Amino acid sequence: MSNARLAGRYAKSLLDLATEQGQLEAVYADMKYLHAVCEASSEFVKLLRSPIIKADQKNSIINAVTKDKVGLLTNSFTVLLVKKGRESDLPEMATAFIEQYNEIKGIHQVTLTTAVEVSEDLKKAIEDKVKAENKFSTVELTTKTDESLIGGFVLEFNNNLLDASIARDLKDIKKQFTNNTFVNKIK
Repeated sequence: MSNARLAGRYAKSLLDLATEQGQLEAVYADMKYLHAVCEASSEFVKLLRSPIIKADQKNSIINAVTKDKVGLLTNSFTVLLVKKGRESDLPEMATAFIEQYNEIKGIHQVTLTTAVEVSEDLKKAIEDKVKAENKFSTVELTTKTDESLIGGFVLEFNNNLLDASIARDLKDIKKQFTNNTFVNKIK
């Protein structure tokens, strides 16, 4: 079971230490790498959370995955996590670190979901529009495709959701017909 508060505290401690040692950018890159590994490999996350696998085995596997990919500070951090029995929360800690880094640097995460792939020009135009409308200095745009949207797009940022998809419009129309809201207006 993940613990968001614990992950946030460990991430904050690592962020403070990295800032103090002048390695913030390097540790940020390391955490993005670890986050990507956890997102790409559910087996790796299962291994981290397994109570059967011993700590020294987990440590050697983590070292094999991160060898020559992360710096000394991040490596020491993962060793400490295993030593304290907190390696199961590493995916959440990486996410929390990235979120805290983005908050410090003023980077806003924006997710664009469309039915088909969008061009780089359209991505840039959407980034610029979100920056201008919300007075953001930096935007990090992530794109996804979901054919069930049929058309249009869904834009998510700062706990806001803008759903301009055809699927949403069809659901709204279906709800209107189900509720018979127009029957009273006909009479």
